[in-house]
Amino acid sequence: MKIAVFGAGVIGVSSAWWLARAGHEVEVVERRAGAALETSRANGGQISVCYAEPWASAHTLRKVMRWIGRSDAPLRVSPRLDPRQWLWCARFLNECRAPRFAANLRAMATLALYSRATLRELRTGLGIEYDHLERGILAFYRDPREFEYARASAAKMRELGVDRRIVDAAEVLRIEPALAASRYPIVGGDFTADDESGDVHLFTRALAERARDAGVTFRYGTRVNRLVPVDGRISVAELIEPDGYFRPLQADAYVLALGSFTPELTAPLGLSCPVWPAKGYSATFRLRDPDAAPMVSLVDQEAKIVFSRLGDRLRMAGTAEIGGYSRVLDTARCNRLVEQARDLFPSALDFDNVQFWSGLRPTTPSNVPLIGRTRIRNLYLNTGHGSLGWTMGAGSGRVLADLVSGRTPDIDFPFLD
Repeated sequence: MKIAVFGAGVIGVSSAWWLARAGHEVEVVERRAGAALETSRANGGQISVCYAEPWASAHTLRKVMRWIGRSDAPLRVSPRLDPRQWLWCARFLNECRAPRFAANLRAMATLALYSRATLRELRTGLGIEYDHLERGILAFYRDPREFEYARASAAKMRELGVDRRIVDAAEVLRIEPALAASRYPIVGGDFTADDESGDVHLFTRALAERARDAGVTFRYGTRVNRLVPVDGRISVAELIEPDGYFRPLQADAYVLALGSFTPELTAPLGLSCPVWPAKGYSATFRLRDPDAAPMVSLVDQEAKIVFSRLGDRLRMAGTAEIGGYSRVLDTARCNRLVEQARDLFPSALDFDNVQFWSGLRPTTPSNVPLIGRTRIRNLYLNTGHGSLGWTMGAGSGRVLADLVSGRTPDIDFPFLD
């Protein structure tokens, strides 16, 4: 078949690669000038199967209530006069129920494990370099109560096949000696040795090049304006090319991998797509003293901030704002990131030259991504991965290609149909 994929982030490019591998003719349409220039540009860098957990839980809800009014809250809700946001929040509350949390956790862990294995297969088979490290992910805790809660969470993840083990404060420092310089007291941690880190931007651009060499066509600087349905199918996609002229694109099937912007195309079709942006921030530092910077990818559970070593850089990222579609940087949040980095690694980083970034994570109320066919027979979704697009990207593209090709994917997952 001829397949049109809209979006060239890690989800869209992975979808295109696996569709081409399945023998289809694939065309990717991306509004930016190249691949991985939106949410896949500068995230935290973690392949974090260990934290493939739903935000929607009673535990998170209690913390959000405590954070109300805090400008630096790790998860902040900024109300908008938009009924879509209120509906998303109502659905989020429903997903906090224990049975829903358990089902969502299982689905997310299953997809994350499969995707990590798929990423390794791609890396080995294609020889892609993306500043990756296989040193695990270490979370550290400052609050004894949160550390106790982590014991139960780690046990649940081990039941699902994720080897996340609890370690004491001394073991935290043995695993990552750079934390010895921290101004924060550390009471313990958890560690997943099998997890990884790497630059999703470098990976996605390299995979796009491999896909192009394999015959995939990429149309950059091109926007999909609308999809035209006829008799229960999409008959044509209306594109706006870089010169401003319109061009029709006809295909046998269409895949929406547009992240937070997917609902802009589904809403006119009467399709529900409960995706809302959760704005996150990152700060990238050059290393001043490489020996004082961490080599293991880290999670500061108090601040909900992650750290990943990417070659001669350290990337820190985190926080989430459930607001609108603005990517405007909040100066207070940016300053807070620098303060936290300075408190943890005071001599390691060049604090005078920081690259800030914000991205809109496409988040579903359950945190389970939307993958599969819609009720419009030739229209598919691959979106809603939230903060785990890098973790789930390779596997999501592979299972999407299976579904489009009429094959049964290798994992048990609540696919759309």
